[in-house]
Amino acid sequence: MTSSKKQLPVFERYLSLWVGLCIAAGIAIGQLAGDSMQFLADAEIYKVNIPIAILIWLMIYPMMLQIDFSSIKNVGRAPKGLILTVVINWLIKPFTMAFFAWIFFEHLYSAWIEPELAGEYIAGAILLGVAPCTAMVFVWSYLTDGDPNYTLVQVSVNDLIILVAFVPLVGFLLGITDIVIPYNTLIASVLIFVVVPLVGGVITNKILVKKYGEDWFKTVFLPRLKPVSIIALLLTLVLLFAFQGFTILENPLIILLVAVPLIIQSYFIFFLTWFAGQKLKLSHAICAPAAMIGTSNFFELAVAVAIALFGLQSPAALVTVVGVLVEVPVMLSLVALANKWKY
Repeated sequence: MTSSKKQLPVFERYLSLWVGLCIAAGIAIGQLAGDSMQFLADAEIYKVNIPIAILIWLMIYPMMLQIDFSSIKNVGRAPKGLILTVVINWLIKPFTMAFFAWIFFEHLYSAWIEPELAGEYIAGAILLGVAPCTAMVFVWSYLTDGDPNYTLVQVSVNDLIILVAFVPLVGFLLGITDIVIPYNTLIASVLIFVVVPLVGGVITNKILVKKYGEDWFKTVFLPRLKPVSIIALLLTLVLLFAFQGFTILENPLIILLVAVPLIIQSYFIFFLTWFAGQKLKLSHAICAPAAMIGTSNFFELAVAVAIALFGLQSPAALVTVVGVLVEVPVMLSLVALANKWKY
């Protein structure tokens, strides 16, 4: 099968449509329910909203099942692609995202966004920038004829780095925006939304593969679990927009304003990684997934941390959700470009 005939599954292909429907449904529910929704907002422990935490955990856990850290032992065979991924994701992307967000929300959008709220919009963009993608990268790699084993190595290493770099990097970048960071909440979020599902996923992977075999695990178990992740994503979006409805109805332009810097950042990182990969003489099968990993985001984690730090109705949470809305059409355009430029 040639790459031109490869297609996303139906849900992923129309993810932006489903997100749009969730926006409409969430806003409608928020308007109809009114203050009665407040009890969901108040259901939290250590500033982590319990209903949202459960839903996001159900989103993240299935993707963590795919991670196999034993693949990292092969990293020495072709280190340049992995080095490029690490440099782009952790030394460049978070800072360019912060820069674009600062330019737009602090300056270019000053006529539409109140100065006291600009910092939270910037914070939401930063959370997206510091959370490199995990699960969807396997889809983008497949669509661009990427090396699946090398992609697994890249994703696995990124997940390990998240464990140690996410909190200090988020703290540093949010600190330069003069936002006070409750580090106990930030650390708790990483433990809840990364460490717990990652450990659970690795253990489940090992047990089930040993008992039933790798083929059963990939062709039977993971497809059965996928609807759980999809339903959790949709319910999370409905809840978020139920709380964000007033802000959006009051300023419907805000979705477009938020989308612009996120889209610019995506194309900037893709082109930077793509041409750097060519300079390093990486094969297309390694360069293309590296560019996709750098461009896309671990939006589930970004959404969870934004809610924990700033609240369900915050501008930061809204930015991370808009990240979900724009990601698929942007990534599909880059998949088409990567295939067109295949070498």
